[in-house]
Amino acid sequence: MIDNPQAPITPQIDLPPRAQPPPDARQNNKEGVRTILSTIAVLLIAPAVALVLTLFVFQSYQVDGPSMETTLSNNDRLIVWKMPRTWARITGHHYIPQRGDVIVFVAQNLNEFGQEPNKQLIKRVVGLPGEKVAVHDGVLTVYNKTHPEGFRPDATLPYGKAIPTTNGDNEWTVGADEVFVCGDNRPNSLDSRSFGPIQTQDIVGKLILRILPLGDAERF
Repeated sequence: MIDNPQAPITPQIDLPPRAQPPPDARQNNKEGVRTILSTIAVLLIAPAVALVLTLFVFQSYQVDGPSMETTLSNNDRLIVWKMPRTWARITGHHYIPQRGDVIVFVAQNLNEFGQEPNKQLIKRVVGLPGEKVAVHDGVLTVYNKTHPEGFRPDATLPYGKAIPTTNGDNEWTVGADEVFVCGDNRPNSLDSRSFGPIQTQDIVGKLILRILPLGDAERF
């Protein structure tokens, strides 16, 4: 009896193990990926956050013109606070600033005064909803329930020290959702004496800070 020959044996070759990166290198790679993703996220989110802040919280403005001198001068850099107006809109109310506040608002229908339509102006609030404002003989007088005989805000509030004579000869009734505004430089200001009281819905915000020039930085 003849035995079957054995099947040929294939020699086994031992391959060297695949090189693995050291633990420190793997950790560095993960941290590098996280850093890149974080940077991309910041680049995407930062503009959106800046836009939200500008639209609803605060915004920087530059004064253009002399209408608020000597309180504000041409090219002054300002910070305008928008949050009260934003909150009023969220809650379905009208934002009513205080008398004496300096506000930025959108002035409607300025074409007849040689100005671009929907221009943003900065003026001071002197008349509030429901009041009557009169200008006669260089004096601005406000009439309301507390002062039926009238009072002069320019003479009683601190800002009045900077107010010269108020030119004009007219009277206005301020509506329920309106305020009456004037520039501090009364002889050289386009304001409610020309275009009447403004709608509270057109108010952009309230001046809170002048940041430039640095020597004139001031809170309002």
